[in-house]
Amino acid sequence: MTGEISRLARGTLLPGFAGATAPRWLLAEVERGLGGVTLFAINGNVPDAAGLAALTAGLAAAGDPLITIDEEGGDVTRLGGHRTASPYPGNAALGAADDPELTRRVYRSLGAELAAVGVNLNFAPSVDVNTAADNPVIGTRSFGSDPELVARHAAAAVVGTQEAGVAACAKHFPGHGATVEDSHLGVPVVDADLDLLDRRELVPFRAAIAAGARAVMTAHLDLPKITGGVPATLSPAVITGLLREHLGYGGVIVTDALDMDGASGAIGIPEAAVRALIAGADLLCLGPREHEDSVRAVLAAVEEAVRSGRLPLERLADAGARTAALRAWASGRGPVALDREAGLEAARRAVRVTGDLPTLAGRPLVVQAEAGGNIAVGPTPWGLGPLGDGAETVRAVGDAAEAGPLLERATGRGLVIVLRDAHRHAGQRGLASALLAARPDAVLVEMGLPVWRPEGAVHVATYGAAAANARAAVETLGLTPAG
Repeated sequence: MTGEISRLARGTLLPGFAGATAPRWLLAEVERGLGGVTLFAINGNVPDAAGLAALTAGLAAAGDPLITIDEEGGDVTRLGGHRTASPYPGNAALGAADDPELTRRVYRSLGAELAAVGVNLNFAPSVDVNTAADNPVIGTRSFGSDPELVARHAAAAVVGTQEAGVAACAKHFPGHGATVEDSHLGVPVVDADLDLLDRRELVPFRAAIAAGARAVMTAHLDLPKITGGVPATLSPAVITGLLREHLGYGGVIVTDALDMDGASGAIGIPEAAVRALIAGADLLCLGPREHEDSVRAVLAAVEEAVRSGRLPLERLADAGARTAALRAWASGRGPVALDREAGLEAARRAVRVTGDLPTLAGRPLVVQAEAGGNIAVGPTPWGLGPLGDGAETVRAVGDAAEAGPLLERATGRGLVIVLRDAHRHAGQRGLASALLAARPDAVLVEMGLPVWRPEGAVHVATYGAAAANARAAVETLGLTPAG
């Protein structure tokens, strides 16, 4: 019996690891039936396409693991190892274009990229309805604020991903879009009852489930009217009650990373793992920093919970059966062709221009204000990218005090101001306002959500900062990309 408990417990785990080669301890765990691994660019798991393919091949040779990654395209991209922006726009741009068939093509091509390097489960799409403009963690990761729009693109994204032979994972259940806190850092509260959830947050999840989503990821949210103060990931009322019973979902349920404060900040990862399994989760994403020691600690906690009667062995067996079905599904799929042109087409169709674009005189000065990504986005590069000799790009901290020297530098030539989520960065707004006061002919390019729009300014919204969005913006401005 002890061996059976250990085997089933191990099958629920998705740890991380360091480096571009699977360490010996990880291969040994895969041989013993580890559920799988989660790849993180910040861990050095994604050196390049060839290196990643070699890494996943080595893991597959040791057993039958699920190989997962958090590749949404757009601002949340891992395939470039945080070194390059994605050739695919994110969900906000796809929602702005609002062509579900184009969304399907983008996700199908993105899935083909993942399948080619041995990934069989992608933690995407994000199907959150972004109703809070100041949401610090979703933003451009959402298709939009209208539940029906998000639903039709959620379904298209699931279908496209799975046509490429990669399992889709709709997230973050029951919906992270109405929060103004980051669950990496605490427990956000969604003050919604079942009626509101049914009309808003759950609409896209129903569509994703109807489209055949093989997995759903939980969020570390508190819904006081439903969970009573317990994070959704640890709540039977959410996982078993809402997702299994209310929505009738029968596929794999995976947790968001348990190292996040919203799940384990008060109780630790091993206890969070036990509670998530009791609540009904099947797979436990541990997080980028959780390696061999965490695997041992979580295994010990789960095994003890079974022996003490807190966690029924049947619950682990149920999780194992669903995971096995997911593996069998993934192993029966073949490759499909890449379609990167779909990404650029979507980015072009997403661009929105307010006002009359001027002809940029002389050698235009492009001022890009600093804007770091949130924890989910990471340090991925953004901006208009390298431009040809016809323009000059300068970086600015994002402070009104910088306006004077920049205006002097822009004398006699066109001026472009590039921001990202200016509504969330007072410094960006201050700098842009000072520049526009002196140069009303300047063009403002917003590469995040276009919430802040100065009155009278010529405004270009890209709905994302991926490489495809940058190319579309450069074309719109009449500039020339380098290369």
